[in-house]
Amino acid sequence: MLEHFDFQYWAYAEELFKDRTTAIGTMIDSYLQNTTDLEDHAIHLLFSANRWEKIAWIKEQISRGYTIVCDRYYYSGMVYSAAKKNPTLSLQWARSPDVGLPRPDRVLFLDLTAEEVEKRLGYGEEKYEKRELQETVREVFLGLLVRGEEESTDMVVIDAGHPVEEVASTLWKAVQTVVKEVECGSRKELGTVGTWSPTL
Repeated sequence: MLEHFDFQYWAYAEELFKDRTTAIGTMIDSYLQNTTDLEDHAIHLLFSANRWEKIAWIKEQISRGYTIVCDRYYYSGMVYSAAKKNPTLSLQWARSPDVGLPRPDRVLFLDLTAEEVEKRLGYGEEKYEKRELQETVREVFLGLLVRGEEESTDMVVIDAGHPVEEVASTLWKAVQTVVKEVECGSRKELGTVGTWSPTL
């Protein structure tokens, strides 16, 4: 998909929101590699803090006219934590520390079955790479589409079971409208993640 962008105007940040070089990132890495254990709420807040410490960089890049493309954001943070089914860690609780973060213009959920995910090279090496958890994560992600909140309008589900070239083409089509809106100036302000309705 990135081939469609002028290389001068996008910034790809593959590990932006799982940056393991910072003090917080080092603790997260140790947890994911199963060398330390942390309570569910504690690790969730560390993931959120890891996102917050990158916000100044994001805003700077956007102010300079760059498009930020990254492979994870607060969606995965709240979904993975909620998927643990901790009775005191609801989806809404998991989302609350990220309220105020820059709101993404488009979120692409690459949908695969757990069986297909397990075929990836290196799968199973980290804590969250377990079939039961991955199946729950998928259910929670898809559930965002019917909540009626901002995530349901920002997120597009992409069937990632097709050949790479076909998936890439579908991804580009999903963001093309947003790119054009930015280019013509109809999307001027960077939004922020808002609170959910009290009833949800």
